[in-house]
Formats: sequence, C-alpha cells, structure tokens
Amino acid sequence: MSALAGFRFQLRELPHRPDHLLALVTAPLMTLVFLAITRHAGRADLAGHAVLAPALIALWQMALLVAGELVAAERENGSLEALVATPSSFAAVIIGRVAAVTLVSLLGFVEAWLAAWAVFGVVVTVAHPVVFAATVLVSALAMAGTAGLMSAVFVLTRSARTFQNSLSYPFYVLGGVIVPVSLLPDWLAAPSRAVFLSWSSDLLRDAVDASTVEGVLPRLGAIAGLGFLGLCAGLLALRRAVDRLRRTGTLGHA
Repeated sequence: MSALAGFRFQLRELPHRPDHLLALVTAPLMTLVFLAITRHAGRADLAGHAVLAPALIALWQMALLVAGELVAAERENGSLEALVATPSSFAAVIIGRVAAVTLVSLLGFVEAWLAAWAVFGVVVTVAHPVVFAATVLVSALAMAGTAGLMSAVFVLTRSARTFQNSLSYPFYVLGGVIVPVSLLPDWLAAPSRAVFLSWSSDLLRDAVDASTVEGVLPRLGAIAGLGFLGLCAGLLALRRAVDRLRRTGTLGHA
C-alpha cells in the first residue's frame, strides 16, 4: 500500500514539477541529432538504433533524476524526518514514486518514433512487436528497482546532484545505449553485462530488426534478474541507511 500511495502521489505531483519531465523534452531533439548523423553517414540501416537510444536515455535519466531530487527536495523542505517517522515503509514510498516516473518516461519511445517520422519521414518498423513490448515492460520494472538502489546513496549524501551527474553517461556507454556492447573494448564486456540496460538495448535492437531474435526468454530473465537484485539491494540499503541516520541524528543533513 505504501508503494501504491507513493505511485499515486508522484503522478499527481508531476504536472507541477516540469523539471522532472525534462528528459521528455530532450528525447525528440536527440532523436533528430542521431538520425542526422546516421543519414549523413549513409547508414539508413541504423535508423532503429538512432530512435531507440534517446528513448532509453529518457528512461534512465528520469528515474535517476527523480530518485535523487525527491530525497533532496524532502530534505530541503524539512519533511524528510516526518516521512521517515511515519508507519509506512520509506523504501516502499520511494520505489512507488520512482515507478510512477518510470511509467511516464516510456512516452520517450513514442516521442522518438514520432520525431523520426515527422522530420525525416523515417518510419522504424518493429519486426517483433511482442518481444519489443515485453522488453520495454521488463526494462521499466528493472529501472524502477535499480533507482531504488540509487536512492540509498542519495539518502546518505548531502548533495544527490553530484552523484546524478556521474551516474548518467558512464552507464549510457556500459548499457550500450548508443554503441552496442559488442563494439566496446573487451575489458568492458563483463561490467557492461552487469548493467541491465546492456541487455535491454541489445534485445530492443534485435526486436526492431527483421531477423530472428534468439534467446528471448534468457535475455528477458537477465533484465528482470538484474532489476530484482537492484530492488532487493536498494530496499536493504535504504533500510540500513535510514537506521544509521536515525542513530546519528543526521537524517536532515547527511
């Protein structure tokens, strides 16, 4: 119930916090940039890559932004202590609020497709719609779980924005959002596979391509598994972080 309450609250708050929707503003613009690059290079076959990348970036960016901002905002308003003191699970509320933003961030996929069609006349066809839809759904759930782990870090630090800036572009690289993981140096292969985005981006690109998609279930399982591990680690870390801050009396100014 705590997660559901947090989910509903965040949906009501989003219209009043346009800064949380900034990723949806930049997603169509990045789509046009990536498409312009691929067309200039004569690689029309990479149109699917150019459209998927901004949507995945919006998914990660919005969850990361809100996971940090909601902790920072509650701390600045002096309401973090009251939120933690309620009988409701603080971790569940955080996860619910992040899940709401993650759901809204899926509009980035729609925006990217529409921008490609409206400006360049490019229509990216999804050859395997069931695989695509399943991957988007599981990736969104994994993102919500992973953001819970990030929230634990943000609770412990005075300035969450410092970590927000450092947790964006490195993960776009490790996640193969723009450049497939198979093209990265060998020494990055293992760390990349520990990031659920690398599995998501590869499977989404395969779902767009007309060739047969192999290993769908194991790959979906990898995304779900990594997201679940992130969720469990996040819940545990949040509980321990809050307990430690309660003992030291530094919850409002970590």
